[in-house]
Amino acid sequence: MRTIVQLSDLHFGAILEPTLEPLAEYLRELAPHLTIISGDFTQRATREQFVQAKAYIARLPSPQLVIPGNHDVPLYNVFRRFLSPLDCYDEFIATNHDPVFIDDEIAVVGINSARSFTFKGGDISESQLKDSVSAFARATNHQVRVVVAHHPFDIPVALSGVQIVEHAKRAVETFADCQVDLFLTGHLHLVHHAPASVLVPGYHAMMLGAGTATSTRARGEPNSFYIFRIDHARNDDGAIQVETHTWNAARNCFEKTDARSVPRTTKTITARAAE
Repeated sequence: MRTIVQLSDLHFGAILEPTLEPLAEYLRELAPHLTIISGDFTQRATREQFVQAKAYIARLPSPQLVIPGNHDVPLYNVFRRFLSPLDCYDEFIATNHDPVFIDDEIAVVGINSARSFTFKGGDISESQLKDSVSAFARATNHQVRVVVAHHPFDIPVALSGVQIVEHAKRAVETFADCQVDLFLTGHLHLVHHAPASVLVPGYHAMMLGAGTATSTRARGEPNSFYIFRIDHARNDDGAIQVETHTWNAARNCFEKTDARSVPRTTKTITARAAE
């Protein structure tokens, strides 16, 4: 049995203060096996905001797998943006921008999609794909395989002004061969679910976009985060239970508002190869 939490887009510097303590308490009680934070720890990548983010995530359960977002790269300081874009992130959050977590049940690979040369967009490089393939090669078929990036591989149809991560199709094709089960992203501040088949026909891994856990910068929906429950003993098909937990301002707490079962990709990979 494994329990994974995904938080995204904390945005210290634009924080919805009432969410902080209830979220920390909720996660400490949950005691997940892994806490994922998929980028945008800060609003404007200032030292003060990183200090606040560091202090807060230190209160959350470990182990943690964290990656930067585009807001963790300085926007207005051109010198820092292009010469040392993640120096504060390195100092206060983590120096490994493409982290990996593997145990007996799960294999999780993080990819830094933030780039200095674009304000909002992101990219996944060929070298990052090669490193990710090498990481998944250390996993067994039994382990649930997860990719974490900040920028999305898919966006809601009605959403304008944002783009999917550069080289998304190439990346998803590569990860299909690795039998990745879940793609976890943030950036949009919206809960969004889409099958990977929108990019690679026949490949039905799920691409899940997380809402913002703690920011005031919501897109018309409450703050939220994901919990994933993986229990091979109870699910013979290896299905992954996906829960959305949403902020209830009236009750001053997060509550489970959606739960669904996501099948693993092994069977769909086999079907795709036979096409």
